[in-house]
Amino acid sequence: MSRTRTTLIWGALAIVAVVPIAAAAYSPFLAWRSPVYIAAGFAGIIGMVLLLVQPLLAGGYLPGLSAYHSHYIHRWVGAALVTAIIGHVAGLWVTSPPDMVDALLFVSPTPFSAWGVIAMWALFAAALLALLRRRLHLRFRTWRLGHTTLTSVTVLGSVVHAMLIEGTMEIMTKTALCVLVLSASIKTLADLRVWVIRTRRFD
Repeated sequence: MSRTRTTLIWGALAIVAVVPIAAAAYSPFLAWRSPVYIAAGFAGIIGMVLLLVQPLLAGGYLPGLSAYHSHYIHRWVGAALVTAIIGHVAGLWVTSPPDMVDALLFVSPTPFSAWGVIAMWALFAAALLALLRRRLHLRFRTWRLGHTTLTSVTVLGSVVHAMLIEGTMEIMTKTALCVLVLSASIKTLADLRVWVIRTRRFD
């Protein structure tokens, strides 16, 4: 791949990552909000950006990175994603414990809460499965199918959660980011053919 194309791809990714965060910084919804609430909101936005990076790393689409380095960075980005979501939930818990209890118990009147909680638990399960893969002695195909299923739930739940919220994220940049997250995830699933189960043929 040419250096120009490599630069364009990385530049485009940087723009996609920075623009939604920058747009949210000018949101009128930030007025009179506490620093903890604002930090929690931006942790959620960063989490959405990391959700875009993860399938790009898994599929090996980012130029200049070998398969080994893509896999290595994928693990660290996954840890950063878990940290961002923990920060997002913890910040919201500090600012409004009753709302978070309702969300975690799936009794919140706001539909986006349930989608966010489902995405959160699926993400935690996917991360735990990644950590325990060797201890569980899972075959690679079995492990990848389980991990991919959980991350797919995370992506879907996160996108619906984000789109239903009328909050800090600006609508156009939020929509574009969500579309890119879904597109990257679907392409990676299709290219890796995770759902294809090979059967042994007997002549």
